[in-house]
Amino acid sequence: MISLAQLHSQLGSDLRPAAGGQVAVRQISGVHISELDDPTPYLEGGELLLTTGIPVSGGDAKVQAYVRRLVERNIAALGLGLGAGVDDVPPALIAACASEGLELLVVPDGTPFMNVSRAYWDLVGREGQADLTASLGTQTALARAATQPDALPSVVKALAQALGGWVAYLPADNGAATLWPADNHTMVEQLRRETSRLDMAVTHSASTFQIHGTDVVEYPVLVGRRAVGFLAIGAGRKLTRADRQIIMTVCVLLSLKAAQQQESDATAAALRSAVTKLFLTGHVDAGRALAPDLGIGAPAGPVRVLVVSGETDAAAASAELESRLRAGTGWTGWPQAAGALRSCRLRHVAGGLSYYLLDAEHDDAGTSGNAAGATPADPTDVAAGTSGNVTAVLSRPMPLERVHDEAGQLAAMVRALEAGQIVEVPAGALDPRAQGWVAALRGYQRADLIGTVRAYLRHRGQWEGAARELGIHRNSLRHRMGIAAELLQADPDDPDVAANLWLALRWV
Repeated sequence: MISLAQLHSQLGSDLRPAAGGQVAVRQISGVHISELDDPTPYLEGGELLLTTGIPVSGGDAKVQAYVRRLVERNIAALGLGLGAGVDDVPPALIAACASEGLELLVVPDGTPFMNVSRAYWDLVGREGQADLTASLGTQTALARAATQPDALPSVVKALAQALGGWVAYLPADNGAATLWPADNHTMVEQLRRETSRLDMAVTHSASTFQIHGTDVVEYPVLVGRRAVGFLAIGAGRKLTRADRQIIMTVCVLLSLKAAQQQESDATAAALRSAVTKLFLTGHVDAGRALAPDLGIGAPAGPVRVLVVSGETDAAAASAELESRLRAGTGWTGWPQAAGALRSCRLRHVAGGLSYYLLDAEHDDAGTSGNAAGATPADPTDVAAGTSGNVTAVLSRPMPLERVHDEAGQLAAMVRALEAGQIVEVPAGALDPRAQGWVAALRGYQRADLIGTVRAYLRHRGQWEGAARELGIHRNSLRHRMGIAAELLQADPDDPDVAANLWLALRWV
């Protein structure tokens, strides 16, 4: 806003203090001219009121009442024009203004009031241009900061410096907050509570609240219709229109950066999925050759395959595994599982299942990723607790070349689990030939050899019990088992064959 001192400096002797001395540095909201005895109904407060003296031509009581009305309306100053109504400043007016604390100025004879109004608006125009220039300069600096590698901290710092206060950005996913100055971290928890309330209300507009007696304004940062973060500002003063324009610029910049990051993440995930699919389908050499070109680190050592029911993202699955391990209610054969999953970049979704290739040698706490000394869990062990939402099977360590052979069995296992179960298949659980055995039995069309062999093994080779379960004559069972032995090219009564075949058939 323009001050009386600025207006006096602009007009010189055409607007001077009635009592001499310096003009007060008092801001004015406008210049108004009135000859009414009571102009206050037409004033908002803060104006410089100009008059030719008609309202103050009278007794001292009239002058005192006039000045008091102006003061009560919070008029910034009274300007008396000489020559038209009065030739000199009335002593009663000087005394009344001094008594009420109202600034009294004089416009000399021959100076039109239009000169005062024009000077005021010239100053307003210059100040507006200066504000615009400063705003454009600040916005240019913010846009430049947004292009930096550390864009978020740079933008937050630039905004805080522009407003002369503090700024915090809180991701909607409860990620780490970005603040400037950094020593404001003590208010993060309270900011999160207010942010959570704003997010729960699905409010896509600014919100104002107080923290430690300071007004805080918070703006959502949107990508589409979804809030990806919240910008909290403590300016310590009333925000101007230019300030708000700068804040909205920052919101737009952060929104664009978030959208770009989402597109980048989606592209990177698609590329990692393509490499993972190559490994899952047995094209290991192609996957190893392609991974470096895409900036993906292919496992150099053994991997574990984690198959999760549904399209569960790594963060949710990792949190669930960590929760099970901390509670001691799940499998404990590989305590580094959650950490390996957090750092996993090889994920592929197919057939309603999520496949993760985990680094089997992942070191999450200064110990070997192979969890030396740990006792592998039995494949039938189930993570207890009904609150788990993750249903998964974790394989034993294997080279990448074995992933293709085992992925199908792991998928069949996870589909057979009840919701919330997490099973770890111990090392050496299945003979490498087991998958081929199952495929051979499944390929026979004239009888259900899968069910036949499963029933035979369940009854430990006892013909009567197995035939009764299947509802067929024991001779028919013998005939079918003979066909099965030929297809397997192995003896189902061999203990090693029977054990591995039984484990493989359990998940079919």
